[in-house]
Amino acid sequence: MIEVKNLHKAFGKGAKRVVAVDGASFVARDGEITGLLGPNGAGKTTTLRCLYTLMQPDSGQVLVDGIDAAADPVAVRRRLGVLPDARGLYKRLTARENIDYFARLHGIETQTMHARREALAEALEMRDILDRRTEGFSQGQRVKTAIARALVHDPKNVILDEPTNGLDVMSTRAMRTFLKSMKAEGRCVLFSSHIMQEVAALCDRIVVIARGRVVADESPDALRAQTGEANLEDAFVKLIGTDEGLAA
Repeated sequence: MIEVKNLHKAFGKGAKRVVAVDGASFVARDGEITGLLGPNGAGKTTTLRCLYTLMQPDSGQVLVDGIDAAADPVAVRRRLGVLPDARGLYKRLTARENIDYFARLHGIETQTMHARREALAEALEMRDILDRRTEGFSQGQRVKTAIARALVHDPKNVILDEPTNGLDVMSTRAMRTFLKSMKAEGRCVLFSSHIMQEVAALCDRIVVIARGRVVADESPDALRAQTGEANLEDAFVKLIGTDEGLAA
């Protein structure tokens, strides 16, 4: 479970100070898929970066399975599998080598590493690219490799920033199936997306961020009922208070 409590993060000083996250609080629970939505500049990516300890918040608290990220960031990282906004593959390595390298960083023994890599390759439908260098990969191939690398240590909490961005139809369908399988395994899945159809189909709860603050935290049906809109996109626009920035 991931808990965010009164998170604040700003950049710059004086007149140039920009508040990115302004007191955000929410919970992503085990066995659920939680969607994080918001317009461009709302603070989503900054929030996610604070969650996986890439950034230190100015104040507030992040708890992962009850562990304070500020007090023990290493323990938190062990419990997280992260697909960041920058995929960051080693281009001269094959997909297999990228995955194995991260497994070794986590101290996973060879037999376990092989078993987990093979299981992920099967689930993500990426066996045909395992022994190809990642340089020249398509967007979908990069995303699959980055997700396998992020999950090879079998984390119970998964953070995915735009996991289907740039994927074709078949790859998107495979990714949605994969997300549902992680939920069925009892994992905590938190992901950001700007595709409303995807959010409506996958999410148990939706956290909407606007101007650095959480403006809604409900199920898709509850958000539609709360706003009086039958369409989730229309509900989202009403919640953030603008017709601009629909791309999260």
